[in-house]
Amino acid sequence: MSGGPQSSRTVLITGAAGFLGSHLCDRFVAEGWQVVGVDSLLTGVRANLAQVSASGHFQFLRHDVAKPLAIDGHLDLVLHFASPASPRDYLRYPIATLEVDSVGTFNTLGFAAAHRARYLLASTSEVYGDPQVHPQPETYWGHVNPTGPRSVYDEAKRFAEALTMAYHRSHRVDARIVRIFNTYGPRMRGDDGRVIPQFITCALSGTPLPVHGDGRQTRSFCFVDDLVEGIYRLATCEGLAGEVFNLGNTEEVSLLELIENLASLLGRSPEIVHLPLPVDDPAHRQPDIRRAQHALGWAPRVPLREGLRRTIDWFAKLGAPHPRAA
Repeated sequence: MSGGPQSSRTVLITGAAGFLGSHLCDRFVAEGWQVVGVDSLLTGVRANLAQVSASGHFQFLRHDVAKPLAIDGHLDLVLHFASPASPRDYLRYPIATLEVDSVGTFNTLGFAAAHRARYLLASTSEVYGDPQVHPQPETYWGHVNPTGPRSVYDEAKRFAEALTMAYHRSHRVDARIVRIFNTYGPRMRGDDGRVIPQFITCALSGTPLPVHGDGRQTRSFCFVDDLVEGIYRLATCEGLAGEVFNLGNTEEVSLLELIENLASLLGRSPEIVHLPLPVDDPAHRQPDIRRAQHALGWAPRVPLREGLRRTIDWFAKLGAPHPRAA
């Protein structure tokens, strides 16, 4: 496989109607792939696939991959991105999250093994928990509460990683793992509870912004176009079987700094309501991406303010008042 057009190849993408999954469907179709998108629509949005559905190179299957599924034809690549990903979603659907990241991973690995296809697991920076090493390299084992409320996602992804590596070692599946750090951009649901869509939708509607804690906790925000580029390179690059990669932005900002950027772009100062910190909420998150820089030649390119502006514009077009240009 290479980074060029792949006119005769087919990729199965689970979680296809989700935020990241739909952007990946767009990218693979643009590169000449045939795409089979699978989504239960538990948290995915069918409208996210409107553009790719009109391409003639996309097939959609509404299905929960934690249940048996037969796929006709040959598969060259399997991307397992199905899972509730925001705290609000995985706390609302804890059992479904555990199922899709355990049984769903088992089923999709079975597809890959049966078709001799390459496999890419979407993991998360949540496997590092509330990290005691900063920034976090892929070699860090994490600091995770295995029985806390966030464990339904954290430990589900840690199990999925272990299962993926077991298939790689025992069944010679060409599998690789991407640990995704905070990502944002168009097609995020305004009600999914993640910080950027929540801040934008509150600001556009004139409602107070909820900030957990004092707002000094930090995150590293990567624009979706940059992340999709890194995922595409990882999925199509030769010689990376059994490897794990962090993908994210190394520019660390506090939530208060993020609000200041949004206020500047929107031309309005938001009212802030401070709420208690969620259980096991990490104080800091920042990826060490040297492995991706070396092996994939990848690094984020979209500055935070540009990405925020593009995300604001997308949310504004959904019906909220259009923000004043900064």
